[in-house]
Amino acid sequence: MLHEKFILDERYPDCTLTTYVNDDSPELAMPPRPAIIVCPGGAYGFCSERESEPIALHYLSGGLNAFILRYSVKENAKNFAPIIEVALAIKHVRENAEKYNIDPERVFTVGFSAGGHLAASAGVFWNHPTVRAALGDCPEGINRPTGMVLSYPVITAGPKAHKGSIRRLCSSVEPTQEEKDVFSLELHVDETTPPAFLWHTYSDGSVPVENSLLMASALRAHGVPFELHIYPEGPHGLSLCNELTCSGKPRMIVPRAAGWAQLSLEWIKGFKAKEA
Repeated sequence: MLHEKFILDERYPDCTLTTYVNDDSPELAMPPRPAIIVCPGGAYGFCSERESEPIALHYLSGGLNAFILRYSVKENAKNFAPIIEVALAIKHVRENAEKYNIDPERVFTVGFSAGGHLAASAGVFWNHPTVRAALGDCPEGINRPTGMVLSYPVITAGPKAHKGSIRRLCSSVEPTQEEKDVFSLELHVDETTPPAFLWHTYSDGSVPVENSLLMASALRAHGVPFELHIYPEGPHGLSLCNELTCSGKPRMIVPRAAGWAQLSLEWIKGFKAKEA
């Protein structure tokens, strides 16, 4: 396995990319694999380890090549920094497709909570002027994910917002509604937004289920396909919903919801691009 960690761009010294890439022997004659970029949660205040390596290893064992993006947080999350960083990560993976033996047409994002906001931002803001300017001279769309796996994602800056995440992005304790709306993703979905796999729990007390419902509704309004799973029970931050990621808390083991991980893998492997 090719396993290395490096700073993605000198302009963002706190942002790193860690590779979990299959070492494909020529004897195996493996075709290029799908790639997935993992965006851990943490309210844009930290990057959760429970939503990092266990997730990368799940997808690695399923035949994908995985990359963990540990993005800028706290005061460094301002000025679109994490959104630019996920764009740079997608660009890097595509530009190194041969090195990583990945299919550049099959580069996905997966994110959890605030990381779900980031994984979705990669698809919603891929053509935003601030992002394009930061990428420099490169082919249009090189940073657009093929699809997005959004796990109990922060989406809205409206009444059902996770206020801490939005405040850090706005770099303000009391941002104006106009400032918050910049990061309210359901307001910015359009026909170019990639398809999504979403899952949430009805009982999530930190990021209300309405976040996923608003995203699904916006995707539907613009003709973008999605798969949505709402599980009846489970607290926020479930990750894989099992013993590997429960941090010793039995309430974080929710077998019913654990099925999301295999379902998302099947969604990626069976992915069909949206018809024009």
